[in-house]
Amino acid sequence: MTAFEEMGVLPEIARAIEDQEWLLPTDIQADAIPLILGGGDVLMAAETGSGKTGAFCLPILQIVWETLKNVNSEKSSSEGQSKQRITSLHWGLSLYDRSRAMAVSPDGLRCQSREQREWHGCRSNKGVHNKGKYYYEATVTDEGLCRIGWSNSQASLDLGTDKFGYGFGGTGKKSHAKQFDNYGESFGMSDVIGCLLDLNTGEISFSKNGIDFGPAFNLTNQQKSQVFFPAVALKNAEMTFNFGDQPFKYGPPVDYLSLSAASSECVKDNDVNKNAGGTMSNIKPPTGAPQAIIIEPSRELAEQTYRQLEKFKVHIKNPEIKLLLVVGGVNAKEQISALNSGVDIVVGTPGRLEDLIQGGYLSLTHCQFFVLDEADGLLKQGYTKFINQLHEQMPKIMLDGRRLQMIVCSATCHSFDLKKMAERLMHFPTWVDLKGEDVVPETVHHLVVMVDPQTDKSWHNLRNHLTTDGVHYHDNFKPGCNTAETLSEAVKILKGEYCIKAIREHKMNRAIIFCRTKIDCDNLERYFRQIDGSELSCVCLHGDRKPQERRVNLEKFKRQEVKFLICTDVAARGLDIAGLPFLINMILPDDKSNYVHRIGRVGRAERMGLAISLVSSVPEKVWYHGEWCSSRGRNCENTNLTNEGGCCIWYNELQYLAEIEEHLNVTISQIGPDMKVPTNEFDGKVVYGEKRLVDSGANYQNHVQQMAPVVASLAALESKAQLNYLKRYKIH
Repeated sequence: MTAFEEMGVLPEIARAIEDQEWLLPTDIQADAIPLILGGGDVLMAAETGSGKTGAFCLPILQIVWETLKNVNSEKSSSEGQSKQRITSLHWGLSLYDRSRAMAVSPDGLRCQSREQREWHGCRSNKGVHNKGKYYYEATVTDEGLCRIGWSNSQASLDLGTDKFGYGFGGTGKKSHAKQFDNYGESFGMSDVIGCLLDLNTGEISFSKNGIDFGPAFNLTNQQKSQVFFPAVALKNAEMTFNFGDQPFKYGPPVDYLSLSAASSECVKDNDVNKNAGGTMSNIKPPTGAPQAIIIEPSRELAEQTYRQLEKFKVHIKNPEIKLLLVVGGVNAKEQISALNSGVDIVVGTPGRLEDLIQGGYLSLTHCQFFVLDEADGLLKQGYTKFINQLHEQMPKIMLDGRRLQMIVCSATCHSFDLKKMAERLMHFPTWVDLKGEDVVPETVHHLVVMVDPQTDKSWHNLRNHLTTDGVHYHDNFKPGCNTAETLSEAVKILKGEYCIKAIREHKMNRAIIFCRTKIDCDNLERYFRQIDGSELSCVCLHGDRKPQERRVNLEKFKRQEVKFLICTDVAARGLDIAGLPFLINMILPDDKSNYVHRIGRVGRAERMGLAISLVSSVPEKVWYHGEWCSSRGRNCENTNLTNEGGCCIWYNELQYLAEIEEHLNVTISQIGPDMKVPTNEFDGKVVYGEKRLVDSGANYQNHVQQMAPVVASLAALESKAQLNYLKRYKIH
């Protein structure tokens, strides 16, 4: 049995894990997988590269497969039964005419709501009309607040709060049209409530444990003409029902019939139940209604998670789990077609998900997993409202009684907004925090190089240099002038030269280079190709590149067909690129947590990484296109500052460096423009991209010989200590 199987993971999934040569679960997986398999909400905070994706993908695949298997088993066992009997004769609560947080058992005879702040209700799958006197019983099987009674199809599911519903509550009050009056007496755990309806006289009454409380409501002739359905509303409570298929505990008055004994001419099916398409045993999700929604902040992360799920499910058969990747840049018709064919797990980005949900192609009615990966990134991108809307549309309790599970994970789970969202949406989540506040892994050497155009004046004489972003085209700048604009332009030029120096000094043959804007990426890509397309082979990854090009470029870099990936922060979060040794920040991010995400691309899987940040000693003027920019940056030439109606700001990297150091509670070491890292600082034992050897004995080749003198010394000290003890206490 593998370590993953010992945590409860299916053998088929464990086999797929072995195929990927995962021998042991990571710390985050060891903690989170059992929690998710156990049905709880989980917040995961751990270092980038810690295995968070596997921590939620593995248990979700397992539970979804088990659900599908149970559905197929129920479907198989019900073959040969008469559907006419189920739809026409069996009375029960509707699986469809219910609030999202109301759970109904497959037989329709038990319901439960665990929401503590809201009422949630349900009606039966059938009702009575025309004439007759009818009775059913409901028993309180768990403490909480209950209302039980009758309503017609126009009534709110919050029983008794409008003119179409008639309820009797556990507080001893009857309710109709928001009018709550004293009636009978209160009831609670184990009490049996009898609900009586006399369509002949128009009288509704209730009993408790066989004691009749007399008339509660008298119906008008118009009201009597409606179809009446048994109805219930609960707040953190549970009830069971008996419509007459089993003997009643107390029974109705002599002239009342059980609902199951009502004549067919007086019974009418609940149209909501009928239109939903099935029998009481039909609990399989309809097409377009997946069981899990996984949201990623970028297309690349969505594709990465989707590929991991594909690998994990390779040995799962009968039934097979159907996955769908929902991202922009792909023909929506293909995604709609897949949804119509039936999908179990959807991985996607917010934009396309929202389009499909609003279009009615993607339903959330059977979603039992809601996953926010890189959640702090989603919130920073402004998707809080979208997340709230999705959560509102999802049922809080599944048809089998299980609660909606929400899983939130990120390398940085400590922001105020994220904590507030978790408090609002999650149900008593367990926080798996293996990270604490933001830190840079010990496997990463992150260093700063100061770029000072006032000290380094080599930019004066450069003929072929990096093309800058154009913010100074209309400014008066020239070598020898110390205006802020001139120094800003000089910094941009020098950073291109320093980047090349860093690459050559450390013989970088594989690195991510982060730029601030898309135009900066394009300019650096052209500069590399201009200098040497072989030595500096590169590809770009940013939002203006077409989806297909982004995918191809990322794969080229992963397969090491090119040496450098030049990108914006679109690649800062979550991208798993094995064995990446080097990273260069052309400019520091203005968000301190993004620094942690960027740096986390190297030093993964216990391999050493070097990250060099080029930091300007003077303010740098940069593009900043906001909502006021009609083109949102595309071909924009308004180089005025934002307070002058333009699209530029002054960027103070020294301030951002101070904020990053304060956030991490460290002072980041600085190296000179020659890019040399002092060998004595790391004992000369580091090979970037490889695992660090702590000392020459780390390979254990001469372990016994090295330890022998130390062991002998310890043995001598132990012998001396014992002899001294014997002498002191004169023990013979």
